[in-house]
Amino acid sequence: MIAAVGDHLERGWVQLWCVDSVDEESWYARTLHPAARARRHLQYESYLLHEVLPLTQHQNPNPFLITTGASFGAYHAANFAFRHPSLVGRMLGMSGLYDIKEQTGGWSDETIYFNSPTDYLQNEHDPARLAALRKIDIIIAIGRDDPMRPNNEWLSSALSSKDIWHALRIWDGWAHDWPYWHRMLAKYIGGHD
Repeated sequence: MIAAVGDHLERGWVQLWCVDSVDEESWYARTLHPAARARRHLQYESYLLHEVLPLTQHQNPNPFLITTGASFGAYHAANFAFRHPSLVGRMLGMSGLYDIKEQTGGWSDETIYFNSPTDYLQNEHDPARLAALRKIDIIIAIGRDDPMRPNNEWLSSALSSKDIWHALRIWDGWAHDWPYWHRMLAKYIGGHD
């Protein structure tokens, strides 16, 4: 994936910070109650906000932040951007699933609700948050035959219903695999295919 934007990295046009998740301790930890998994996710988000972002801003003071990810990483990129829209300039989600209740067996509480973009976006009415969301360059890329396509289309509809500009890009064929994500990243971040 790094090679997809290699030219941009070498020229200093972008800087990447690849941050691992704690999904095995949070959303994927099926032996834990969903509420405990959601609390662990909030600890991860706090780490991003209070440790990772200050470090990236210290290393590179350019305020334009892009969140991106593939598959479950797309969920993380979107959820972070939508929960903290004043911090993010662009969000690129590739083959994502944006309904976190898929990981909780449908169980939800307030924490899960506010970490499930397909839930909280449709009920967002705060003018300041909506204005901030409308400033993000949102790109949702999904394969035509990807089983997560309906959820991506639903997210697109939720964004449209709030007049939040975004690009839903449906690629021909199967696109839930690294070779496709490589091409998507090259196109939407690197500016070439």
